[in-house]
Amino acid sequence: MRRYASLIALCIGLVFNPAHAADPLPQRWVSAGGALSEWIVELGAESRLVGVDTTSQHPESLKALPSIGYQRQLSAEGVLSLRPDVLVGTEEMGPPPVLAQIRGAGVRVELFSSRADLEAVQGNLKHLGELLGKPEQAEQRFADYRQQLETLRTRIKAVQGTEQAPGVILLVGHAGGKPMIAGTDTAGAWLVEQAGGRNLATHQGYKNFSGEALAALNPQVVVFADRALTGDAALQALLKENPALAASRAAKEKRLIDLDPTLLVGGLGPRLPASLQALAQAFYPTAKAQLAP
Repeated sequence: MRRYASLIALCIGLVFNPAHAADPLPQRWVSAGGALSEWIVELGAESRLVGVDTTSQHPESLKALPSIGYQRQLSAEGVLSLRPDVLVGTEEMGPPPVLAQIRGAGVRVELFSSRADLEAVQGNLKHLGELLGKPEQAEQRFADYRQQLETLRTRIKAVQGTEQAPGVILLVGHAGGKPMIAGTDTAGAWLVEQAGGRNLATHQGYKNFSGEALAALNPQVVVFADRALTGDAALQALLKENPALAASRAAKEKRLIDLDPTLLVGGLGPRLPASLQALAQAFYPTAKAQLAP
């Protein structure tokens, strides 16, 4: 009986003494990262977002939210004006003095991984699930995500039993000018390889290329992500600003593929499986049906 009374007293204490209660879940969110913003929406918490950065372009409804600018160039005033409970972003978010100022104002700053690998996605979703109060939903979403990628990987391996992986370069540019090639240890290289391509760039990171370097690589496929233009406009600007590209095997065979640049920043988001599917089908056009979802 005495033990029962003590248990009741403990429960009453937890209810009326906030110091012992769990911290409340943040309700006003600002997200500085496109992939994180997409995951928040994917987990059914779009209504908690009160501001996003310029890389948060999907879904379309996010463009109606107040913008805090580019994830690497945040201002404390812009973030704090939205009265957030939490600011979320990857290690790409900054600059550090601004983050310190935001923390000093009493706002939680939660950092996530921008690495291009499944382990990072799993960690990010687990962290988000805890902050949103949806751990089971986040865990299930990751299981579905991993299954989609494993299924695609199995189908690509089957295709590669009869077809050689194409040589690919991935370019990132702005209105066609001075594009950079995605080398090793980049999200661009990871996307190419996961879609069944053979990344021809062996340097580390992103690097500007010369006409001579491009001629030497002579890719079968060029994937290009332009931060200012899309579709045919991006392609025409790329060819105009980089004449050496027009002489490549990829250009002659019309194997130039437009890629949304927001897929390359802030980690891996929920649109990735569908994007890899499209890339794989472009890499292996004769096996489109075999690679279909």
